Amino acid sequence: MTIQPTIQIENLHHSFGKGNLKIPVLNDINLEIPAGEITILTGPSGSGKTTLLTLIGALRSMQTGSLKVLDRELLGAKQAQLVQTRSQIGFIFQAHNLLKSLTAWENVTMPLKLHPHIKDRQQCAINALTAVGLADRTHYYPDNLSGGQKQRVAIARALVSQPQLILADEPTAALDSKSGREVVTLMQKLAKEQHCTILMVTHDNRILDVADRIIHMEDGCLVGDLG
Repeated sequence: MTIQPTIQIENLHHSFGKGNLKIPVLNDINLEIPAGEITILTGPSGSGKTTLLTLIGALRSMQTGSLKVLDRELLGAKQAQLVQTRSQIGFIFQAHNLLKSLTAWENVTMPLKLHPHIKDRQQCAINALTAVGLADRTHYYPDNLSGGQKQRVAIARALVSQPQLILADEPTAALDSKSGREVVTLMQKLAKEQHCTILMVTHDNRILDVADRIIHMEDGCLVGDLG
């Protein structure tokens, strides 16, 4: 049985604006990421990394080209299909995006609303928080957690539904070197255990060693592949 790549991109172009104000952001992107691979996307600010990540995450509409995520074509996909794709992706961002009015376990249960077949959501959240070393912080609110702990909650939230794909945008940017290393090592360990694919955007050269493959981007183009 052939295992389909997690991500397949062919001749993808993307622009912002219209008419004379149209600015190309991504130019002829071709990329294939196998299942289970940890890929890091590097490049200067403004090179198109985050735009590409949001397209892969079905957070932005496709314009031209082909983009298959988990064997689903996103070009021309209907809203319900995009929601279904997003439900199988875990997202981790530089700003952890935790809701301050919710406890750690309540934040982690939020993605489970897209998975009605999962019954005991609270226990799933507690298990995920335990896996990231926060068993004693399940009832803490974000304001009572350190930066590293908040990012661990974000990782637990991303992994709680056992997604097939994790998209991470600068997950260590707001952390010191020790916390940043702990966070990516944890992502690497849990993703390998759950057999999911990771695509991570980063400027942090200190964490490049966790990658199976490093891809470099400049001016909206993929210009180097160290895989």
